[in-house]
Formats: sequence, structure tokens, C-alpha cells
Amino acid sequence: MNAPDKELQPAPEAPASLGSEPDPPPAPVSHHHGLIGRIRNYFLTGLILVGPVYITVNLTWWFINWVDELVRPLIPVAYRPETYLPLHVPGTGLIIAFLAITTLGFLTANLVGRKLVEFGENILNRMPVVRPVYKSLKQIFETLFSKSGSSFRRVALVEFPSPGMWSLVFLSQTAGPEITARLPRQEEHVSVFMPCTPNPTTGFFFYVPRRDIIELDIPVEAAAKLIMSAGLIQPNGNGDQQKKLGTLADAARVARGTRKAPEPATME
Repeated sequence: MNAPDKELQPAPEAPASLGSEPDPPPAPVSHHHGLIGRIRNYFLTGLILVGPVYITVNLTWWFINWVDELVRPLIPVAYRPETYLPLHVPGTGLIIAFLAITTLGFLTANLVGRKLVEFGENILNRMPVVRPVYKSLKQIFETLFSKSGSSFRRVALVEFPSPGMWSLVFLSQTAGPEITARLPRQEEHVSVFMPCTPNPTTGFFFYVPRRDIIELDIPVEAAAKLIMSAGLIQPNGNGDQQKKLGTLADAARVARGTRKAPEPATME
């Protein structure tokens, strides 16, 4: 064999050292973690299904029993269903309370009923401690349950607590003449309520100029869900509304001059 042929032959591999160990075989795939993950997903799916139903049923049952406990002492024993039946019938007090309130409203709508209501209110108005409490509660109930009332039926955005940060608020009524006359800017102001997260029954109440409010086309129920879930449950179930809110907020800031619009590029 010539010398050039010897140079073209590949060099023999070096023998493996006696101290080196062969590579360990690949670990077998364990199905333990996969089984636990599937069980966890099934459990969470069942919890999402059962949890709301369980809480709703318990709250409804508690409300029925609470009304029954209030109404039962007012019903004579001879007219109670458990007097003739071997078991307690839930919901009897709730039905009786509903019929009694409806009948009272029907009687109040006629002339005789209105006279009786006025007579009772005149008696309450003469009591120094009861009078302010009764008047305040009556105004609140008339505002909340009146068909002509407009409180908490509209949702809006206000720039709070600092520029560039926007909060959801519920619009109430426009400010009265006495409050408007005392405000620094003589323009229309609206009373708003900004609920807190996750408890919307507490919050802040303040007056905002009408021009600083961005009204939204979403129902109050959707806004309440958005507040209680801290933004997890978006209106209409998608992110389009969130983008729309951001666009409206930016447009309002540009309109008020709090943020300059981008200048067009100049050609050199």
C-alpha cells in the first residue's frame, strides 16, 4: 500500500477508558403526574359546576326560612299548615308576605288607601326621632324602586384616582341647585358612586362635571360583575369592550388637552 493511501484511511477510534461508565438508559415515562393533572381538572370542573348551584340554593333556602320566621308569629295557629300536616311546609310565610304587600299596594292606589297613608305619615312626622329616619328611608325606597327613577341605571368612566387612571362609576342624579351654586365651576355636575372591589356595597360618592364623564353602553349588572371579579369577567365575555373602554378614555384625555396628540412627521 502506498503512503498516500495510508494517509487517506480514517484514524482508528480511541478505546474507551476502563474507568468510564456507559450512558444511563432513558428514564421511563411516568403516568403518575398525568393522572394527577387529569383528576385535578375534573375536580375543578365539578367545583365550578356545583359551587354556584350550592351557594344559590343555600341563599334561597336561608331567605325563605328568614321570611317564614318573621311572618309565622303573625299567623294564627289555626291557619298554619303545620297544624293540619305532619311536616313543616317551607315558603308559606313568603307567599303570605307577598300577597299582603301586593294587597297593601293595591289598597294604597285608591283614594281611601291614600288617605290612610297620609294619616299614618302625619303621625310619624310628629315624632322627633322617627321622622328623619322614616323620611330618609322613604326617599331611598322611592328612588330605588320607582319606575321613573334613573339612579344606578347608567355606567360611566371617570378619571380617578389620578390622571391616566380610569374607574367605573354608577351615575345617580344631577346636583341640586343648592349644591351647584356652591361648586367652583358653574356647570352641570352629576353625582356618581364608585364601588370598591370586591365588595360593591362600599365605595366613594362624589360630584363630577358632566363633561368629564364617559358614559358606557353596558348594563349595570355587567359592570357589577366586572368590579366584583376585579376585571376577570369582562362585559360581553370578550376583550373587545376593554379595548373600547381604553379608546374612549384616550379620546377623552386628548379632547380635554391632558395628553397631546402625536404630531405628524415632517420631511426634511
